[in-house]
Formats: sequence, structure tokens, C-alpha cells
Amino acid sequence: MLTIRNLKKSHGGRLLFEEADMQVNYGERIALVGPNGAGKSTIFSLILGRDEADAGTIQRDEWTTLGYLPQEAEAVGSETALDITTGRAGEVQALEKTLAACEAAGDVSSATYLEAHAKHEALSNPQVEARAKKMLTGLGYRETDWSRPAKELSGGWVMRAHLARLLVMEPDLLLLDEPTNHLDLLSLLWLQQYLKTCSSALLLISHDLEFMDALIDGVYEISAKKLVHYSGNYSAAMDQRERNYEIQAAAYKNQQKEITALQEFADRFRSVSSKAAQAQSKLKQIERMEKIERPEPPKKPFRFRIPQPERGGQRSVLLEGVHMAYGNHVVYRGLDLQVERGERVALVGPNGAGKSTLIKILAGEVEFQKGKLTYGSNSKIGYFSQHRAATLNPNNSLLDEILSTNGALREDEARSILGSFLFKRDDILKKTAVLSGGEKTRLNLVKFLVNPPNILLMDEPTTHLDILTVESLVLALEAYEGTLVFISHDVHFIRKLANRILHINAGQVTSYPGGYDYFLEKSGLLGSERFALTAG
Repeated sequence: MLTIRNLKKSHGGRLLFEEADMQVNYGERIALVGPNGAGKSTIFSLILGRDEADAGTIQRDEWTTLGYLPQEAEAVGSETALDITTGRAGEVQALEKTLAACEAAGDVSSATYLEAHAKHEALSNPQVEARAKKMLTGLGYRETDWSRPAKELSGGWVMRAHLARLLVMEPDLLLLDEPTNHLDLLSLLWLQQYLKTCSSALLLISHDLEFMDALIDGVYEISAKKLVHYSGNYSAAMDQRERNYEIQAAAYKNQQKEITALQEFADRFRSVSSKAAQAQSKLKQIERMEKIERPEPPKKPFRFRIPQPERGGQRSVLLEGVHMAYGNHVVYRGLDLQVERGERVALVGPNGAGKSTLIKILAGEVEFQKGKLTYGSNSKIGYFSQHRAATLNPNNSLLDEILSTNGALREDEARSILGSFLFKRDDILKKTAVLSGGEKTRLNLVKFLVNPPNILLMDEPTTHLDILTVESLVLALEAYEGTLVFISHDVHFIRKLANRILHINAGQVTSYPGGYDYFLEKSGLLGSERFALTAG
């Protein structure tokens, strides 16, 4: 359904890829991976016709309908979530204009007309509102929010409505750019289960390893300016990549040995008259060889020795009878909670249930109306919030910011750690004020890791991180000996780190004294009515 051949694209004077090939067939589920800045979103723009390639072709079957979910979308008027999901917020009207223009031009057999007709038919189906409500429910919407003006909702909830619209239309090919960024864990699991049964082919950009492993059957990696294809899910693809590297490295090494031997013979005997012809023959043999390029080793997560914090008391944090409300909205009533030293606690639950509020209570960032918060002895609190830009000194360079965090850190160590979190050599002298949101996230992570507190509270620490950086963070936190409480929708991150799950819903906190799989088994959430909503 989609064929890319010999694609070449430069951006800002930098070559992203050339001679890049890709094939997506009906029903396939493909992940497009590579480090941040490699050109993944650029490939989506080229497929959508929003950008032009320097060379190469992109062909799509004329009958193929395409749905695209960008990383960000904002509500622009008084439309409701249900309006967005059913297409009444402008999608239907735009399709009708396209159809009318094609009909007026007598162009009713073009790919543009056929795609617009298929999408209009899907959104005009008498069952479209019922399907829209089903999708909104699966993605975490409450019935009371279906008719709220979308401009009153956060950008994340607006994105869910746009995602729901794509699922309602069920196009032949879905282009999803980081679809899990704005989802809580339960909505992510619902989407994962739904996409398994959906008939649409999938081309996915994601940093969520477990999400990809559960869904995809092929990977294209942007590597060495090419698109390299692997079969299987993400983990299988990375294993295959490692094997391919070992085979190519061995072939390169053997060829270099052969070339060296031939060259040595030629150098030794070219001036000996009886051997000169043989020496010349060896040189020609070298020239005729199809040279094997030295392979670039696959990038791997960075490991560094994390300094361990001072040991705290056995009881890290205690909440007793906490009552927390924002105006008339009661979040917690009489909450009791104890976290022990060394526990790794993941907070999960629907968006708006109070996870971030609980983290803020534990961090001492908000005042609650009743109850008591007590820290253990020798406690040092570190709060990694969703809004962390304010914690950086705008006048500091990146290097200065890290060195000021831990006076015992050498400059070469700081440079190495910054490099592992994708800050290039030239970047580390930039002022923190000019960093993007993702860069500020990564810099704050480094600050916590080079001088960690003994109680670390983290709210969505993996947002804006690519897979390798997430894995580097996992390795660092696995070595961390303090107490960790975190919110995440990244299943891989939770599974690797959590030894206790707190499920938060409607002001109730239920503790599961085990890891992620234990929580799923004991909570019964995957057997709930919400997860019974499947494709069709």
C-alpha cells in the first residue's frame, strides 16, 4: 500500500537519509525507529505530502485511506470531544468540499476523491456516534466530558479525541507519531489491545518498547543515513541488528587481514624482478575487491556509576488522615500511606485521578487541608515534576549546571554523562535558557542522577526521551539505593523498576505489593467492561 524508493532528504544543511527504501503492506504493523533528530517525523511529513524530498519516490495505492496522528494538536473553537471524534468539528465539512471540487472537475477516479469518499462514508455511518463514544470511553473519557468544549480540556485530552476519530474511521493505514505520550497507563493498555484487533495497517513512531513489542511485526531503523529493515517486534529487531553487526564486523576484519597480506606481499616483492609480476597481480586483486565498509556498532544504553545517597530512616514517608481538595473538588479524604526505605513505588490510574497531586503531597509542594506528612530521619527529598524548566538556572551552561549539582564531579565525567543523554559536544556550552522542553527534561534527569536524594519523586520522567535514553535511565535507577516513587505510563519502565504498585482511582488508593504483572493479575483491570471494547 505504501512504497518508498531511493528517498533522500536534508534538513538545515544536514543529510538525514539517502537511498532509503520502505515497503508497508496491507495489515502490516511497522515501527519507524531511530534516535531523536534522525528524521522519523520528517518521513511522516514526506508521506503526507507536507514536505518534499530531495530525491526518490513515495507511492501509495490509490484506494488506500490514510489517517495521521501528530504529536500535538489543539482545540480551536467551541467543538466538543464528541464533535472531534465524529468529524463534526470540521472534518466532515472539509471532506465534502474536497468531494465537490473533484466532482466539479470531473475528477472522480483520482486517489484524492477515493480517499475523501471513503472517509466521508465512515463518518456518515449511522453508527458513528455510538462508535465515537466507545472509543472515547476506551481512551479514558468519562461520559460527562463527551460534551465539554474541547478548549476547556488539556492538550492531552484533545489528542485523545483526535486519536478516537482515527479509530472510528479505521483507515487502511494509520500513521501514529508517539501516540502514547498523552495516555495514562490504562488508556495505553486499552489502545494496545484495540490496535491488535483493528484491520488498519500501522506505521508507528514510539519510544515505548513494550507497546511496540506487543503490536508490531516489522521495524525500519534510520541508521547510517539508510532505512534498515528487520522482521519481528522491536526486541527481535534489535537482536537481529546485533547479529548483523557481528557478521559484518567479522567480514570486514577478515577482508582487512586479506588486504594487509596482499599489500605486504606486493610491498616486499615489487622490486624483485622474479616476483614483480606476482606483486602487481596482488595489487590488482586488491583493486578488484568489493570493499566492505567498517560497520558502525549499534548504539547501546550508557552505564555510569551513580553516587549513592545518604541512608535514610526505615520509614521514608508517612501520610496520616490527609484531606486534599481543590475548591469543591475533593481529591483525597482521610488518606493514609506509608512508604518504606528502598521501595520502588509506581502510581498508576486514569488521568485526573490524583497521581500528580499525591506526588506533590509527598514532595511537600502543595498544602493539604487536614492530616499529617512525616518524613523519616536523614531524609533528602528530590522532586522531578512535569514542569521542571523552572529548576534550571537560565544563565548557566549545561556543563556549569551539572558541575554545580555535584562538586565532586570531574569535568570529563560531566561531559561523558551529558553525552550519554544525547547532548552533543557543542551543546554543553549552551545556556539552559535556550533548551527545548525535551532537552530540559534530559538535563534535569542528569542533575538528579549525579547527586541523587534518598527519596526521589518522579512525575513522567520518560516523556520526550528516546528508547536508548530511557534504558540508560532505567540502568541508573536500578543501581539507585534510595526510595523511588514515580508516575509513568511506560510499561517497560514500570516493569523494570517497580516492586509495589499504587492504583489510584476516584480518591481511593489500593496497594499491590508486587511488580507490574502482579498488579495486572490481582487488579482484574484487563477483564473490566472498559477492556471488553474491541474493534468492530
